[in-house]
Amino acid sequence: MARTPFDKSTGPVSRIVQAFGFSMQGLGAAWRHEAAFRLEVALAIVFMPLAIWLGHGPLEQLLLIGSIGLMLIVELVNSAIEALADAISTDHHPLLGRAKDLGSAAVLLATVLALATWVSLLLPRWWPS
Repeated sequence: MARTPFDKSTGPVSRIVQAFGFSMQGLGAAWRHEAAFRLEVALAIVFMPLAIWLGHGPLEQLLLIGSIGLMLIVELVNSAIEALADAISTDHHPLLGRAKDLGSAAVLLATVLALATWVSLLLPRWWPS
């Protein structure tokens, strides 16, 4: 399905439905074209149920699941930056390279945050001080 602009003459419900369709197209594109996203989804499929099982209460479960969700979100934003940079030019350009590097750094920080969240909540249970 090709992306079409919002029809501004339609009502808010119709626009929400259109926006949902565009979001699904984005997730599909990420799945088809981004190996890192597929890997992170595979990890999420494993770790999100573990978060429900291992988290002590809803807050811990939310922190564990949320850290993985944040990592996926940042990966999508990074993929968008990379796609836009590649659409502008595939030749080396310092600002496009910097944009890609910054997106990659954001993914790294989100991944470190997820790891730190999991370690700080779960490690003390298995390795008491």
